[in-house]
Amino acid sequence: MRRALAWREFLGASVAMPLDSGGVTQLFRSGDMESVDHFGPTEEPSLYYGPDIGAALKAAREFRGLSLQDVSDATRIRRTYLAAVEDMRLDELPSRPFTLGYIKAYAKHLDLDPEEAVARFKESSPDPDEPLRAPVGVRRERDPRMGMIFGGGILIVSAIVLWNIAQRAITEDAPPPPTAPESVATAVPVNPTGTLPLGAPLPAPVEASTPEVYKTPGLEAAAAADGSADAVAAAAKIRKDAEAAAAANAAPLVSPGTPFVARGAIHGADAGASVVTLQARKATTLIVRGSDGSVYFARALTAGEAYRAPNIKGLAVEAGDPASVDVFVGGRLKGVMTAPTATVSALAG
Repeated sequence: MRRALAWREFLGASVAMPLDSGGVTQLFRSGDMESVDHFGPTEEPSLYYGPDIGAALKAAREFRGLSLQDVSDATRIRRTYLAAVEDMRLDELPSRPFTLGYIKAYAKHLDLDPEEAVARFKESSPDPDEPLRAPVGVRRERDPRMGMIFGGGILIVSAIVLWNIAQRAITEDAPPPPTAPESVATAVPVNPTGTLPLGAPLPAPVEASTPEVYKTPGLEAAAAADGSADAVAAAAKIRKDAEAAAAANAAPLVSPGTPFVARGAIHGADAGASVVTLQARKATTLIVRGSDGSVYFARALTAGEAYRAPNIKGLAVEAGDPASVDVFVGGRLKGVMTAPTATVSALAG
């Protein structure tokens, strides 16, 4: 309004003045000024004036009669930056945060809302790095096939669980497996004499036992003498003494009919419940089995130990070295075992 009044006074004065010779090409009357609109808005422009925020800020500055230099001095912002904001030449401005700060300071100096100015700027020049917002009024629809697949999976899992529960219930309600009747049970063989003699605890089978490490007679003496000739002679003497001791422990050769003489521990049945007695001449193994394969006796006998076989039908004897076992029948020597395996009845015959 002030600018329009000034133009009116200026033009009113110019009408009274004489015409310039060529300096003035067009005259305006004071009544015609109401129809001229290119001099700017007649009311204070808002932040939504013009095509963008730059045009709105420029119109507000010009309405207040301020120059870019006035705004630059008040806001301490370069004049070139303010001109770039008004013309929306964003490539000539620093980074986007600085641009937003310039717009806030510019609007605040013109007594306008800084936040509203920034919002108008973002509408006309959105940030490419900011994620896009979901459109208003658009509803997201799910794929109906996903619901069908999920429901089918639930049905399958439910069927498996129900099947497992039913199987467990059927198993719990099922009757126990039948047991064999007592008449089919295997009867334990009974000794005809009414008693079954038991020997001492049996050692481990021969196959499962580990033999002792063989020591060469005289080896320690030879090693102590550093392997000299005297050591060799001492080793030979020790070996000869060991062989003589083994021969002395062995049972002497006797003729058949010689009565039984105990020279060590006696295993097995009592003398009255046995006919066949087996005595070891040298160390050997002896295993006695029943007709069904059950083991009655198994032991590594030393020289002189004996075993009395009970009067049970079907017993069989296995000897590790049959030539080292003397067979006594009725307390008299019959001879040595001629085979590694023989029945007690055959030995007694």
